[in-house]
Amino acid sequence: MKIEDKKIKEVLLAGNYITDEDVKKAEAATKGEEGKFLDFLLSQEIINKDLLGQAIAESDKVSYANLNTNQPSVEQVKLLPEDTAKEFTAVVFQQDADGIIVATDNPTNPELTKKLKTIFKGKKISLAFAFAEDVEATFIHYLKTLATRFGDIIKQQKRIAPEIIEQIVDDAAAYRASDIHIEPQDKEVIVRFRIDGVMQEAGRIPKEYYGNILNRIKVQAMLPIDEHFSAQDGAIRQVKGDSSLDMRISILPTLNGEKVVIRLLSQYVRSFSFADLGLSEHDQKLLLTASNKPFGMILVTGPTGSGKTTSLYALLKLLNSPDVNITTIEDPVEYKMPGINQIQVNAQTNLTFAKGLRSIVRQDPDIILVGEIRDQETAETAVNAALTGHLLLSTFHANDAATAVPRLLDMGIEPFLLASTLEVLIAQRLVRKICDKCRYSVNSSKEKIKKDISEEAAKYFNGKNIVLYQGKGCESCGHTGFKGRTAIYEFIEVTPDLEELILQHPSTAQIWKIARSQGSVTLFEDGIEKVKSGVTTLEELLRVAEPPKF
Repeated sequence: MKIEDKKIKEVLLAGNYITDEDVKKAEAATKGEEGKFLDFLLSQEIINKDLLGQAIAESDKVSYANLNTNQPSVEQVKLLPEDTAKEFTAVVFQQDADGIIVATDNPTNPELTKKLKTIFKGKKISLAFAFAEDVEATFIHYLKTLATRFGDIIKQQKRIAPEIIEQIVDDAAAYRASDIHIEPQDKEVIVRFRIDGVMQEAGRIPKEYYGNILNRIKVQAMLPIDEHFSAQDGAIRQVKGDSSLDMRISILPTLNGEKVVIRLLSQYVRSFSFADLGLSEHDQKLLLTASNKPFGMILVTGPTGSGKTTSLYALLKLLNSPDVNITTIEDPVEYKMPGINQIQVNAQTNLTFAKGLRSIVRQDPDIILVGEIRDQETAETAVNAALTGHLLLSTFHANDAATAVPRLLDMGIEPFLLASTLEVLIAQRLVRKICDKCRYSVNSSKEKIKKDISEEAAKYFNGKNIVLYQGKGCESCGHTGFKGRTAIYEFIEVTPDLEELILQHPSTAQIWKIARSQGSVTLFEDGIEKVKSGVTTLEELLRVAEPPKF
């Protein structure tokens, strides 16, 4: 059930969750666009998802079932037949000897009550409100393996290619995968998902069916099906009911055939906050201070897929208000946010980062986000924009924060311009979080860490009894011990001392020496704090970051 803006407005006002002033602000920012009103309230943190759920539940005179913090077990999910669960978007939330609580997005539906009485005869049945997307996330427990479903589809010999693609995409979305890799081998095709940054095999397809699957993907992405020896890029939007999923398609020729990688893109940003991203209180204050200045540049560095754009959008969410003009140019636009002007780079129309940025500057916005600084022209235009009264946010490929300065200088940016515009340099990586459901503590020691894990890492632990954390592996995390990701950060504030150093064309080591004296910590050191607090494991941290060599 899709919740209409009108109902959301009435429910939140009736429960005093928002004010008339909040409504006016949201309506002004979204200009009455259906579906954007709630996005604005959430993006501005006027209301959060749990309070919204509580408000809707109160209006329906039922309780609120938070399926994120209290996830139903496999056994609970399977108490309802799959067809009933999907027909009514319902799942068993709690049960005991006397009664049962069923969570649904439409607790006032009399047909659901009638159906439940036939399934749970003699039991007291209560209904609770839950968001449709949270209920649907539990349906993953009904899934057979992809390999089994591939076999069933092939046996039927009907719409093999469309159905296999649909199953792959649905599974990837259900498992929160960021990418799908479809890789042809000699005799079969391997399907793998990247989940929380790690590749996992999902299933295999006989190679004789791959040609049709590949052609269907190309047709949907509007790519030529007769081209087999060059790289191709496209996009697909899959619409199902009230929801849609945007996918970015990349096809490359390999020795065994064309490999397809599908990036799954989020449509709307609703819940980004600095705390969710893993920023420490000190780093949050530093970033907010820099972003409240009328002009300057904030750069986030890191490899592809390290969450740079996500961090910048978390900042944009805080800066976004009706009295501020924000324009972005990106390739692609991965997150859609109400109240922001977003531009997609288009090589076919010669709309590049540099050309688009020059046009944006002429329109004089307050804040500009450039998806990525890739070349000298874009870098020069970005620096000049930051110098002429705009707050500019961008990403840049560099191994760490300090390396960004020498790289930009090597690209031809004048040192005095860079020193005048840079406010904060950030580097980040993503680490997997230990699953909350199956996390447990492990007693260790400095000697044990030195022997079993890393001699360098052991230096960051003191005392005889050291407590580390692991995940046992459960249904909730797919038996991996990890669920979700958070970021580790490296922040360098560009102070007067650093500005003076930039004028001298410094090395990475020279920049880091001053940053260190000012209190900056490395990616690894920020990660160590997350290891000690039980957010991630030491092994996971070492997978993405090295201990500093000084």
